Amino acid sequence: MKVLGTPRPLPLALDTNDSRVLSHTHSSPSVLSSTKHSHKLSKSMATCIDTSRTTEPSRVSQRPNRSQPDEIHYKYVKFCRPTFTDHVSSIPFSENHTNGIHTRKIADLSFEEEGEVAEIGSLWLKMNEEARLDAEQEPILSNYYYSSILSQNSLECALANHLSIKLSNSSLPSCTLFDIFMGVVLEDKGIVKAVKEDLKAVKERDPACISYVHCFLNYKGFLACQAHRIAHNLWSQGRKVLALLIQNRVSEVFAVDIHPGAKIGSGVFFDHATGVVVGETAVIGNNVSILHNVTLGGTGKVCGDRHPKIGDGVLIGAGTCILGNIKIGDAAKIGAGSVVLKDVPPKTTAVGNPARLIGGLENPVKLDKIPSFIMDHTSHITEWPDYVI
Repeated sequence: MKVLGTPRPLPLALDTNDSRVLSHTHSSPSVLSSTKHSHKLSKSMATCIDTSRTTEPSRVSQRPNRSQPDEIHYKYVKFCRPTFTDHVSSIPFSENHTNGIHTRKIADLSFEEEGEVAEIGSLWLKMNEEARLDAEQEPILSNYYYSSILSQNSLECALANHLSIKLSNSSLPSCTLFDIFMGVVLEDKGIVKAVKEDLKAVKERDPACISYVHCFLNYKGFLACQAHRIAHNLWSQGRKVLALLIQNRVSEVFAVDIHPGAKIGSGVFFDHATGVVVGETAVIGNNVSILHNVTLGGTGKVCGDRHPKIGDGVLIGAGTCILGNIKIGDAAKIGAGSVVLKDVPPKTTAVGNPARLIGGLENPVKLDKIPSFIMDHTSHITEWPDYVI
């Protein structure tokens, strides 16, 4: 029988142990041509589906035995960190690596804004350096640090990504939360400024915090506070259903229940944070330190403005309940386990159930330092000569 045309090869499974399949010396030119045409066709089809799968290895690679991801990491490290060891996992090199998330030009910023942007950028570079060192010390965590920090374009991106993963569930995908969080953070520039101040507060006040990136990734009090900032922005825009949903997820994941209507300043440190409850109309000032199991609540079913107002620089000890629309003055200290039902003057210490001022109401002992900065929970005990263990 006479065969018309060039026969096409059958799509047989490749057997690497079969020398007949691996050898091209016995293949006819027509078969090779057809195979080459088929390869081009399949390659073009694969390109339509996923171009990343058909990317050819770098032609400038001088390490042919290195895998492609490792080669990318190697090029990035040598480009950005020429003195850094090539065993460290870093951000992949990209031609668009200079394209940041911000679109405003430096010339459009005021002097104060320029300083703020520079400070945030410096902190972000420090976090990246810490992440690289951690990944070097614990290579098993390289992928975690890469996806959480090293692959992110900015502090805003990293925050939105990390929170979206933490708060997602089967019916609330992380991609949806990321879009929401990123939109809010880019719109409200005050959030990232507060994030910077909160990170600095934790690093300075908690001796257990070993680095900024450690706080950013692992401190649930910090993460709960940043999620609240996003929820509060949504609440203020009238998107109350979404804000309450975020509050619920934060409560379930971090065991911290902060109503999205509450107002929180910057430089706030929630130490441990488990069991913290903050009511809708509560206000927390700047540079405040709050320990676990603290309640800033109401006194019953009264509506309206019904929750405490915490001044700047206040330290609130563990297990404290501050109830009602009362004022805790600037730089005041509330001892652990106290129940506060009345106003506390600035720079004083209140302890007990019900709480009383150290030194008495008429002549209370005045504090000469900001208690939230020094985190001293026991010095007031020396004022009690009859204190018994």
